Amino acid sequence: MYELKLEQFSGPIEKLLELIEEKKLEITELSLAEVTADFLSYIQTLTNTDTTRTDTDKTRTDTEMGPYKSVFSTPESVPMARLLADFIVIASQLLLIKSKSLLPNLRLTEDEEKDIKDLQYRLHFYQQFKPAITYFKKLWEQNNLSYARPLFSNLFNPRQSQSIFFYPAENIKIEELYKAINKIFENIKEVLESGVIKTSLISLEEKIEEILKRLNAGSRGLNADSPRKYADLSGKVNFNELMDGKTRSEIVVLFLAVLHLLANQLIRVEQKQKFESIMITKVEAD
Repeated sequence: MYELKLEQFSGPIEKLLELIEEKKLEITELSLAEVTADFLSYIQTLTNTDTTRTDTDKTRTDTEMGPYKSVFSTPESVPMARLLADFIVIASQLLLIKSKSLLPNLRLTEDEEKDIKDLQYRLHFYQQFKPAITYFKKLWEQNNLSYARPLFSNLFNPRQSQSIFFYPAENIKIEELYKAINKIFENIKEVLESGVIKTSLISLEEKIEEILKRLNAGSRGLNADSPRKYADLSGKVNFNELMDGKTRSEIVVLFLAVLHLLANQLIRVEQKQKFESIMITKVEAD
């Protein structure tokens, strides 16, 4: 674990940020250049002790990736990449605090104020997720890979959270849950008024037959029994007009009927532009 070693402070860099935010340590007494130099020196030490690669690999990596990036070039070095990300976040916060301290009356443009607020939000958001990294790592090592959503509500501030959740005991039986749920429904029946819900069954086959009937009526020519608004002499049917006077359920089944006929290559559909009427034409047998 990286620890900062300066004249004014020695310890984890997270603790340094905490002391400054709590005003237990003045930011003006701290040299951010020394903080950065100490961290780079630490990274350089890690780079020098990286002896797992051959000289050829090391030369290639140092040439292509730079003197400090070689330590992040393997999957095993992922924790070091996280260390670098953490340092950048904390260093950005320190820089922001020191800038405000040295230039308290500096007037900023609206865009600059927006950028600073956005930076503060991103830094705060990242800091909130840091505890989760350690927590999830612990769960992964324990091979615990599945949890309910309420479990994470107390993750970041377990002491502040007042939420209470129900977690069934391990020895509970499904029969007991079934009895409890039935009892709840019985209590609800005593409170709620009984009513009758009317439902109507809509047949997909009937809607398919209705569409084909309209198409056949148009292709044979209109007569007294063929409503003019549904079909023309060319044997086309306007889907929008088919929906006239229909309930929502009927329209859904009607659309399914069109899809069924289309999938079986019994009809063609055409829509010249977006949101225009859909015209349905029967496919004539060869």
